[in-house]
Amino acid sequence: MSGATAGGAAAAAAAAAAKRARIRQEEENMTAYSPSDLEGWEFKIVPANTRKFKDREADRQLCEEESKAGWEMIEKFDDSRIRFKRKIENRSRDRHLDIDPYRSEVGFSQGALAGVIIGIVLLVGGLAALFAAMAK
Repeated sequence: MSGATAGGAAAAAAAAAAKRARIRQEEENMTAYSPSDLEGWEFKIVPANTRKFKDREADRQLCEEESKAGWEMIEKFDDSRIRFKRKIENRSRDRHLDIDPYRSEVGFSQGALAGVIIGIVLLVGGLAALFAAMAK
């Protein structure tokens, strides 16, 4: 792997990490709760690494799946993040579910998406090196 290709892959990974940190900070700012808001409730945000929730059917399907564990949609932040809440007593039914009640992402995992991005960067870098060698 050439230095430029490795540098491109590292830059892509760093950009993805910076984006995740920025999103996490934004979500913390958007989800301020008072102690009374929290009493008896738990919350989660389900992100997708694409704009999956632009499609209303995807929204409906996610809400239907989450409702099996007692989760209620509070708000849709954007086309890739939806926030849910549920009563804490719903935890007692979790062992009977066929879904993970604490799943925190849908679609590609962040690791898989980073792998795809790095793979593309490496492929483009390899092709550039091949064409440069052929041009000599």
